Amino acid sequence: MKTDLTIGKAAREAGVGIETIRFYERQRLVAQPPKPEGAGVRLYPADTVERVRFIKEAQELGFTLREIQELLALRADPSADCSDVREQATAKLDDVRRKIQWLQDIGGALERLIATCPGSGALHACSIMDALTPGSGGGPGGRTATRPNPTQAAKGNHR
Repeated sequence: MKTDLTIGKAAREAGVGIETIRFYERQRLVAQPPKPEGAGVRLYPADTVERVRFIKEAQELGFTLREIQELLALRADPSADCSDVREQATAKLDDVRRKIQWLQDIGGALERLIATCPGSGALHACSIMDALTPGSGGGPGGRTATRPNPTQAAKGNHR
């Protein structure tokens, strides 16, 4: 059985920096151990390493800290069901697919901008610069023809 760990040892075992654990404490994702009486150091329970690894893994899958907090609450709830976690993961997958579509829309807009660019000549005649300049009319074909509105695209309201 593992013993309690200093913050440095917990961080090393979890594969993060000390500041990461302190950040998670401020976000209330990891409990800060009580300060010992006298001049001792705080000791973290061994399960802190597993919790930090869980948080990092969830972040790598795109979960926000708020969403991770919800997952951790489900993990601690004995009445929680796997369907609750599945629902969270399904919502995250839907969000990822919306972002992919948004990025594809941006890629298409950039392709159209590049295709209309003469590739040489005076900068004031550059169709890309014109399209990126507010109030310029959005370049060839106007804004809607050359680039998606990122706000609308992110909400799934593509033009």
